[in-house]
Amino acid sequence: MALTIGIAGLPNVGKSTLFNALTRATVLAANYPFATIEPNVGIVPLPDERLNKLAQMFHSAKVVPATVSFVDIAGIVRGASQGEGLGNQFLANIREADAICQVTRAFADPDVTHVDGRVDPAADIETITTELVLADIQTLEKQIPRLQKEVTGKKIEKAVLEQAQLALDFLEKGQTLSAAMAAPKSGLDPEVVKTFQLMTSKPFIYVFNTDDAGLADADMQAKLRELVAPAEAIFLDAKFEADLVELDEDEAREMLIESGQSESGLDKLARVGFETLGLQTFLTAGEKESRAWTIRKGWTAPQAAGVIHTDFERGFIKAEVVSYSDLMECGGMHEARAAGKIRMEGKDYIMQDGDVVEFRTGLTSGGKK
Repeated sequence: MALTIGIAGLPNVGKSTLFNALTRATVLAANYPFATIEPNVGIVPLPDERLNKLAQMFHSAKVVPATVSFVDIAGIVRGASQGEGLGNQFLANIREADAICQVTRAFADPDVTHVDGRVDPAADIETITTELVLADIQTLEKQIPRLQKEVTGKKIEKAVLEQAQLALDFLEKGQTLSAAMAAPKSGLDPEVVKTFQLMTSKPFIYVFNTDDAGLADADMQAKLRELVAPAEAIFLDAKFEADLVELDEDEAREMLIESGQSESGLDKLARVGFETLGLQTFLTAGEKESRAWTIRKGWTAPQAAGVIHTDFERGFIKAEVVSYSDLMECGGMHEARAAGKIRMEGKDYIMQDGDVVEFRTGLTSGGKK
């Protein structure tokens, strides 16, 4: 599934350093605004220990993880909604992303220039939020007159226009639409709001780029989590993460342990990003490969089969399903079948994360080989 997370933020907050670490790429990470001009796309594997264990069980020749796509977008500055800096280009790139990862500086370093001359995470978040809100207001102010004509001409339901006006009300109060929709009884319909293509309606992830002191400062982290709630907040040191990915697996694990961390910030970001996009995985395994397949939460078994091959959805008959945990507990497919842990599911079955599946179709079979 071609869904992407846009990495946004002010200039010089560590976006490109983070992107380099995520993708092991060589994007320019220079100490001046607008070092990143064209968006750069990186495909990042989703950490999943289940695949290695499946590969051992089925003697798979290779492992194929699910992936998350990140887009490195040039820095936003105050006035971007009015075209300041490279504003219009930045905003266009953000509109194309399915979620926004806002990187905010939370470290002090006199050698790295801050575009506003001070380190203040709350102020930085307010700057970017304001620019995105203002841009969305402009978008809706242009759309509403057209929607009014379409309602008069009975081309759309009046409810669509009412949703646009309600969204504009929230924006004019300075609220992002993602936060508004997360609140109970907002009256906003996410499916209708999505059609307006507004930036603040996208899900947000907040990454605070900090240092050793920041990673150890529980009070600071608690305040920043509260500031961005209900969105997810991740704290990492982009420089440390960039060094970490240059090491082999054993050295990286030792470096993490020495730093007091059980998981790298990048692995956490990939997982949170996957979750934020509303995605989950199902698994297939055999001698050829053990693989994680990406689907949306709530998808049925035939829809999942279609990810492997479009013909599998059309010819779907049933799915042979066992949960990953049951399979590991039993020690193999034969044992899981003997224990009654393997189920035959039909067209209405809603896939669960970690299902190990073999699809049966009228055309061929898919899944475990």
